[in-house]
Amino acid sequence: MSTPVTRLNPKTMPDSTALGYSQISVVEPGRMAFVSGQVASLPGGAPVPEGLQAQTRAAVANCAAALEALGAGTADIAMMRLYVVGLDEAAMGACYPDVLAFLAGATPSITGIGVAALAGADLLIEIEMVVRLPG
Repeated sequence: MSTPVTRLNPKTMPDSTALGYSQISVVEPGRMAFVSGQVASLPGGAPVPEGLQAQTRAAVANCAAALEALGAGTADIAMMRLYVVGLDEAAMGACYPDVLAFLAGATPSITGIGVAALAGADLLIEIEMVVRLPG
């Protein structure tokens, strides 16, 4: 059995637990996977969905597929980065609930990064993960 990721929220830092993430994630030595940013690309070349919420759902589905391929779960995610075009409070309100639902109570370290554009003109969100592999 692998050692779990240890989560820390020091009292000298802002309390992020209510927001569903940890300020610090400590991972013991072992195998790590670095999952490339997942976007709203769909199997079979289907068009990218319109709107940030729909794209978040598609990107999260790709993240779930990556975890499954790794034999890992959301509790194994050490770090997530959310790259969002035009990141502001409204954008976070549109995408973060689906990210939290995907995490299902896991609280990795999360960073939201506002960007001007992503690799495709119609893309609005990209989600990158660092995962400690179980076993």
